[in-house]
Amino acid sequence: MLLDRVRLRAEVDRLGREVARDHPDGVLLVGVMKGALIFLADLARAVQGVHVEVDFISISRFAPDSGRVKILQDLQTDIGGRDVVIVEDIVDTGLTLTYLLSCLRERAPRRLGVCALIDRPERRIVPVDVHYRGIEAEGSTFALGYGLHFRELYRNLPFVARGERDVLLVQPDRYVGELYGSAGARRTQAAAGAGSCT
Repeated sequence: MLLDRVRLRAEVDRLGREVARDHPDGVLLVGVMKGALIFLADLARAVQGVHVEVDFISISRFAPDSGRVKILQDLQTDIGGRDVVIVEDIVDTGLTLTYLLSCLRERAPRRLGVCALIDRPERRIVPVDVHYRGIEAEGSTFALGYGLHFRELYRNLPFVARGERDVLLVQPDRYVGELYGSAGARRTQAAAGAGSCT
């Protein structure tokens, strides 16, 4: 277990207080889809006493061969002159986040910050500031749950667990029984055994 329910709630509440403290005139939380969705929903509720707006952006993964990232779904909100906090599930190499920060700075927000549930600074390739950090994890940590996934599995877990990437590459549903219980394992096995709709 990396973050059980109790610690997860405590970290989100703390981050909400910090964001509210720094943005007394209100804040726009920008969730990076899909991983930040659950974290963003809880964080927005934890930011008390100030006006909160929410928007989403979706970007492609950083492609090492091309060095490029693309915006797949853009914001619906004009962020010019606004206090904006990008909400990430996890910050790793910093490459994707650096690209996103650069794009959003061009839109002239008043302030632009970053909030991440999990930060892995050991893996940084480019320096990037995480203004609001839940926890710092080792570079080798592979996190599952609370929006974090492997091949779309585990997102809906109400906690964050550690997984072994090498194991998941071979057997993506390896931790389903352990993390969801036996009923979850049976449902996953049944789904895997079902025929396709052709």
